Amino acid sequence: MFIDESKIHVYGGNGGAGSSSFRREKHVPKGGPDGGDGGRGGSVILEADQAVSTLIDFHYKRHFKAERGTHGMGSGRDGAVGPDIVLKVPIGTIARVDETGEFIADLSRHGQRVVVARGGRGGLGNTHFVTPTRRAPSFAQLGEPAEDRWITLELKLLADAALVGLPSVGKSSLIARMSAARPKIADYPFTTLVPNLGVVKAGDYSFVVADIPGLIEGASEGAGLGHAFLRHIERTALILHVVDLSGGYEDRDPIVDLGVIDRELAAHAEELVSRPQIVIGNKCDIEGAAEKSVRLSEWCEDAGRAYYEVSAVTGEGIESMIRAVGEIVRELRSAEIPETESFEATFIYEPPKERVIEVERVGGNEYVVRGGFIERMVIMTDMANEEAVAYLQRRLLRAGVERVLIESGAVDGDTVTIGPVSFEFEGQASPVQAEGDSELDVEDGLETEALEDGDE
Repeated sequence: MFIDESKIHVYGGNGGAGSSSFRREKHVPKGGPDGGDGGRGGSVILEADQAVSTLIDFHYKRHFKAERGTHGMGSGRDGAVGPDIVLKVPIGTIARVDETGEFIADLSRHGQRVVVARGGRGGLGNTHFVTPTRRAPSFAQLGEPAEDRWITLELKLLADAALVGLPSVGKSSLIARMSAARPKIADYPFTTLVPNLGVVKAGDYSFVVADIPGLIEGASEGAGLGHAFLRHIERTALILHVVDLSGGYEDRDPIVDLGVIDRELAAHAEELVSRPQIVIGNKCDIEGAAEKSVRLSEWCEDAGRAYYEVSAVTGEGIESMIRAVGEIVRELRSAEIPETESFEATFIYEPPKERVIEVERVGGNEYVVRGGFIERMVIMTDMANEEAVAYLQRRLLRAGVERVLIESGAVDGDTVTIGPVSFEFEGQASPVQAEGDSELDVEDGLETEALEDGDE
């Protein structure tokens, strides 16, 4: 089954919790903190693989979750990192965020990778919270929640030339004659339901040709079957426009048919209008085709398009057409900017980060605070540990949360919700202290050394 579009849910592994531990050794009555850090959770990675040709694997399974990192332990032992999940996709796959349509990556080369859901960082052990005034911190961080999102995968075939045209003009017969591809062929519309690829030998040069299912008028707006496959034409260097010189059962005019498909290509993507195009008049062996072929040849000459008269059944004109197409494809591909050997094999999708604290008043005395790095601070805090909660309060103060709440009208006794936690607001910073707060002291929910200065 050929599947060229799918929607999947990817979930990284959560980070492991840091350890709150102290040295317990003989003759060491006051051993210091020795809690290890939690391990990072595994990530979900997409990898382009030339051995994969369809997205069918994601048609039956749509949820993919990596393993979490393990917790830190005493004696400075860090938790193990969770293993990544690598999902193999065909070369030419485009990944987007399903909710917004935001572009993530175009995996166009074998071996390219993109991290689509990062695992959460492991929480810091209590050794990281030692200060001159806090010699024995009895708290550690919890693991960071992993990223999760729905993404859409869209496959665009990587072919050098694409056969396009109305249904039943003989595209499948042509690709069968030109290559070793053996598509289903029958004399009725929409016989071809999926794109077919074939490798064509043109002298010392080979190129890949794609047979795109028949388009009809309105295909770019969703009419017929071909609208689902218009995307496969976008990557081709050359468009082979096939028309039926016999006119078919309706005795159609090939010049009119050319106009129909040209309009649909332009409606789908404007750049396809300027894409190099060859017109192929098929079924020249049928009685009455000669007259239409002459008119079509004259029209193509006036329009500046190369024209070839062929018969997929008898093979007439096929060899000369293949040689011409091969030469044009070679020239077009060599004219493109050459790809360097070195390329970024693995890159990480990072959604836009805004270090903004948003406060929404949801009731007479209830406020909800939003902000990615602020919410991570709360989630990574052990709310059952009073020392950890006190440390969180200082971090929120320095990040400017209290200032924003006061500016939004919050007073003592109001309910404030940050992530999964609700608490009673107690303002304590003076206006002078608030002005000196800096959101940049906090980096992605993990403190810097500078943040500890003056904590107590």
